[in-house]
Amino acid sequence: MSQVYEFSVEMTCSGCSGAVEKVLGKLGDKVENVRIDLENKKVFVTSAELSADQLLESIKKTGKNTSYIGLAN
Repeated sequence: MSQVYEFSVEMTCSGCSGAVEKVLGKLGDKVENVRIDLENKKVFVTSAELSADQLLESIKKTGKNTSYIGLAN
């Protein structure tokens, strides 16, 4: 079953959010959906196969300050 994971990512511009989309895109079909809320510096990732820790490690590859918030409703 797919879960929606919520992360706080220090993003200030569309370039920042693009970097997040790029690293998550490299995970291929393991990631079903990525929604970025640039204004609130949040990233929502839908995945059935990856854990929060795995997703967190991928997002951290952008060099942005990132933390896992929890499962989104």
